[in-house]
Amino acid sequence: MHTNQQSCAAAAVRSPLPLAAALAALAAFVFLLHPGAPRAAAGVGPVVSTASTGLGTILVDSRGRTLYLFQADRNGRSACTGQCAGAWPPLLASGKPRVAGSAKASLVGTTKRADGKLQVTYNHHPLYTFVKDTKKGQTTGENVNAFGAEWYVVSPAGASVQKSAPAASGGGGYGP
Repeated sequence: MHTNQQSCAAAAVRSPLPLAAALAALAAFVFLLHPGAPRAAAGVGPVVSTASTGLGTILVDSRGRTLYLFQADRNGRSACTGQCAGAWPPLLASGKPRVAGSAKASLVGTTKRADGKLQVTYNHHPLYTFVKDTKKGQTTGENVNAFGAEWYVVSPAGASVQKSAPAASGGGGYGP
């Protein structure tokens, strides 16, 4: 009996192919049932949603950060690059943008930036966040004149929300 056990063990050591084939088949089966998260998430696009603020209902990203339009943008193309994009980060898309709240799917799209990345648009306006907005619902970039034009919060209709700045505000700009 002892000899048969040794013979089986020796046979398994000499021929690991059936075991390797079984493990490969099992791994393939598990992968088909549960594809890897990075691979599955690669095509998921950003969310454009809405939130209620002191300026009314506005567009926000998936983290609740206010979305802005830049009046220097023309024909659905971004005019904000370099230092501007550092202060006003573009809402980038790695997949098809999605909507939530009262945002309208028919108004969401993308545009190619100068660096080749896709930026989310809403009613043909490229969308941006603002680095000085550090909490959900902040709108500190509203009516700021920076990088050559005005910045405005975006409404669910796709228009700028233009609330007049107080006379003593001095503009509160960021950048040249």
